[in-house]
Amino acid sequence: MRRRFLSLLALCSVLSAGACVQTFDATTLGVEATMASPPAAQAQGQEFRVNRKAVYLLWGMLRASKPSLDEALASQVTGTARVTGLRIKVRSRWSDVLFTVLTAGLVAPRTVTYEGVVVGQ
Repeated sequence: MRRRFLSLLALCSVLSAGACVQTFDATTLGVEATMASPPAAQAQGQEFRVNRKAVYLLWGMLRASKPSLDEALASQVTGTARVTGLRIKVRSRWSDVLFTVLTAGLVAPRTVTYEGVVVGQ
């Protein structure tokens, strides 16, 4: 009995190792993007803020939808422009928490916000 419980616990921990995890990779964007700039040199350009939804199922064990950093920046950047001061925030808004509670954790949405400054348009 104890061995079965430990096996089940080990299986759950392996399955949930990637739960509610999102990786952002700027190497394949096709546009120059920097996360930070020197404090004295604030970027001058068009600021943007884009919200997208990430949805997880079964208490965060499976990912149903993943917002794309490529698509979010493609809608902001054209030509030779670049993005500076890129900030990515992943959070649960009150509506996300309410939806998670109403579905007993079977569906857990998260709000992903991309913010930054487009320079060189």
